[in-house]
Amino acid sequence: MTAALLLTDRPQLRRGVRAATDPLSDETVLLFPEGVLILNETAAAVVRQCDGCLSVAEVAQAVGEVYDDVAVADVMSLLRDLIAQKLLVANRG
Repeated sequence: MTAALLLTDRPQLRRGVRAATDPLSDETVLLFPEGVLILNETAAAVVRQCDGCLSVAEVAQAVGEVYDDVAVADVMSLLRDLIAQKLLVANRG
């Protein structure tokens, strides 16, 4: 069972995972040993903030400053999904 994600946790890409831009589609993707995940624009904005320094709350705030109607709950849901897929880790803040 996965531990609860807290607003003070500091998410970052898991070792071996990197964000890149697909040269053909110009979309942001996550590359990992088992494959690739294509991100939509807002998901890409969230992942770009996940540097291990910003908390979940700070990530949501930063993305909310660029995109209207970004709810903290939506950001947390995305982060939980990426953690469950073993693409992100959340360090306790």
